[in-house]
Formats: sequence, C-alpha cells, structure tokens
Amino acid sequence: MLVAVDTNVLLDLALPKDVAHDAVELVRKRIKSKDGVQLVAPPTVLDELHFLAAKGDDPKERALALKALQNLIRWGIKPLDLIPVGHGITETIARKLRDRGIIPAEEVNDSFIVAEAALANCALLITSDAHIADADASRMSLTLKECDVDTVLVMTPVRLVRDFSSKTRRSW
Repeated sequence: MLVAVDTNVLLDLALPKDVAHDAVELVRKRIKSKDGVQLVAPPTVLDELHFLAAKGDDPKERALALKALQNLIRWGIKPLDLIPVGHGITETIARKLRDRGIIPAEEVNDSFIVAEAALANCALLITSDAHIADADASRMSLTLKECDVDTVLVMTPVRLVRDFSSKTRRSW
C-alpha cells in the first residue's frame, strides 16, 4: 500500500519533534496490508523541496528542505516518479480539480500532488496544507473517479494521530 506525503510533512519531519513523526510512525504500525506500507514523495513534492532548498526565502526553511532531501531514504520514504505519459495524465486531473474549485485555481502544485498520489494508487495522502486537507472529499472523489483513478484519502498528521492513535483502538 502506498502512502503519499506532502512537502509540509517532509519539512516537519526535518524538525526534531513534530506530530508528523507520530503520524508516520502510526501509519507504519497500524495500516494492515499484505505487502506492507511504502511512504512515497510524489514528483511535485520533490520539485518543491528542491526549490525551497535552493531558492527559498527563509534560511530556516531552506535548511529544513535540504535536510528532508538528504534524509528521504533514511526515513523510509521513496521518491516517486511517473512515466512521461503519467505526467500528462496528472496535468489533466490537476486541471479538473482546479477548474471545479475543489483545489483553488492558484494552488497548481497542490492539485498536482493530489493527482500524482491518485495516479500512483496511493491510498492515503498526508498533508498539513489546508487547500488539500479541507477540500470537499466527496467532490474530489467523484472527480478522481471520472478520471479513472482511485480516490485518495487525505488526512493531516494531527487528525491521523488523534483519530487512529492506540488510545482509540481503530484500525485501517
């Protein structure tokens, strides 16, 4: 089972202590899948990290982005790439998400991250980005299905930890 992580989650993982660490650990422990769980960073997430590391306005954010890039593999997060045809498909899906107002029109990268996660058959996308996390889940699901890709469950690290911690005994 693939679980996509957004740029903001990777930046939070570069911090010594953040709820993102708990969310990733929880996903690894609690998701039941015969083949296990693989966390992935979609192409747009990798592009954003590279940009932030090289040209980010905030020195602290540049340092976090660089640390995230250097530690992806150590953290067990696989960089995800899509075949060239897949890049065109994600563009079409992303445009539909924006055209229908599910993701704001100016949030192009956010729409690409959702589209890439869906095209890669990720079951879950972990993000702290409100443009994605607060999007209308049913409209997003319908749009993704119209595009012949699976629905992606979107959750924030805080919600993951709150809803699926060992205290609640819920399972995936």
